[in-house]
Amino acid sequence: MTFPFLSDEWMDAAKGIRAKYQGQAPKITAVIRINQVITDVPFGDGTVKSYMDTSSGEMEVELGELENPDAVVTTDWATARQIFGLNDQAAAMQAFMGGKIKVTGDMMKMMAMQTAIPQSDITAKVADEIKAITE
Repeated sequence: MTFPFLSDEWMDAAKGIRAKYQGQAPKITAVIRINQVITDVPFGDGTVKSYMDTSSGEMEVELGELENPDAVVTTDWATARQIFGLNDQAAAMQAFMGGKIKVTGDMMKMMAMQTAIPQSDITAKVADEIKAITE
């Protein structure tokens, strides 16, 4: 079953996928705390605020905002969907170079996110399963 990216149903399904594999992937050793502001969302009031936090050694993604994040990333829903929902890393570079991603705060922390997550069979499974639930 698929759900609109960042909808409550999608968030619940994505959390379930990450929980299913919790503790099986290599730990993330870099502490990176990033707030995201997603605009032009086709539901709700048009904006979703979420965050990514690796402080626990796992990737935590939740709705809301962190106090004192390392950086704040602002982008539109379609771009965020390509990058985070469909795991399209080429889209990330194109969007950044095209000015579709705005970053305030520690740019180095934001850039470190790309290499901080250890790649393994488990992280690939998580990414594939999240991609499969994303409309």
